[in-house]
Amino acid sequence: MNFEEKLNQLLAHFEELREQLSATMEDPAEFAKLSKEYSDLTPIAEKILEWRHCVDEEKNLKELVSDPELKELAQDDLQRLHEQLPILLKEIQVLLLPKDVDDDRNAIIEIRAGTGGEEAALFGADLLRMYQRYSELQGWKFELMHESDTGLGGIKEASASISGKGVFAKLKFESGVHRVQRVPETETGGRIHTSAATVAVLPEAEEVDIHIEEKDLRIDVFRSSGPGGQSVNTTDSAVRITHIPTGVVVQQQDEKSQHKNKAKALKILRARLYEHQRAQKDAERSASRKSQVGSGDRSERIRTYNFPQGRVTDHRINLTLYKLDRILEGVALDEMIQALIAEDQAARLGDLGE
Repeated sequence: MNFEEKLNQLLAHFEELREQLSATMEDPAEFAKLSKEYSDLTPIAEKILEWRHCVDEEKNLKELVSDPELKELAQDDLQRLHEQLPILLKEIQVLLLPKDVDDDRNAIIEIRAGTGGEEAALFGADLLRMYQRYSELQGWKFELMHESDTGLGGIKEASASISGKGVFAKLKFESGVHRVQRVPETETGGRIHTSAATVAVLPEAEEVDIHIEEKDLRIDVFRSSGPGGQSVNTTDSAVRITHIPTGVVVQQQDEKSQHKNKAKALKILRARLYEHQRAQKDAERSASRKSQVGSGDRSERIRTYNFPQGRVTDHRINLTLYKLDRILEGVALDEMIQALIAEDQAARLGDLGE
């Protein structure tokens, strides 16, 4: 099937869905299913119709160019279309790319202090605030699920649930090692220290995605403790769940209720197991792909935040922005994320063309 035939087929299906929607209004379940498919197809259908309208307009203008009185006006419009048509065609090709099935999912983000002691823990706290502010700017809901702090403003590790439209699609490239270069407040000699924190972004999984057998779990309950080991709870409400087949361990103690801690721990466990499956599939796919922005491997160094120079560099796409403060405030983070998305789309378009 050539490109034009593919577009014709897509538009025909779009019109078919429109007719089916009118006929299924009395069946709520079927109507909801068709509505989602229709909504998903609307952007590309509109873009195809816009492109074809411009193609027709170009043909008409080429005829007008032969008219001496209209030639100058027609040439200006023709120049505009010559610039617009390749852009529209590229947008259609991007919309036709196979979609990541997890892009519309909510996400769980996990941040852990790496090398660098307290400075790494302070940087981990900076990253947590950055993603919280970014989520607020995107209109997403950010819910802190677990936080283990150092008592000095840093975090050893933290996890949060982020829900909203297109969360995973935007955050999935954030997984990896984030490196910071700055002079710690305790450094009297003014030397720059290098520290790191790891970020893992997991697509949130439902029970239907990952079925966990009760027999595969070992659940331990114990008393919650705060930073420095002091008790924050007098009951055994903290929960540690071990998934025996994989050895994955999740611990949750932020809630006073054992039941709530268990529910949160299972949510994180489900996401980690789903991500494990996803990573295996990605590895199989990437073996046949020549280019990709990032594997999502949390051991891969992806970005450096250099405070003395006020810059942030993403090593995967060699992009440097001198907007460190605005990125850490969440305001300019989208500029970097959009560049990563564009690079990934370009790489996938290149793969299709080979």
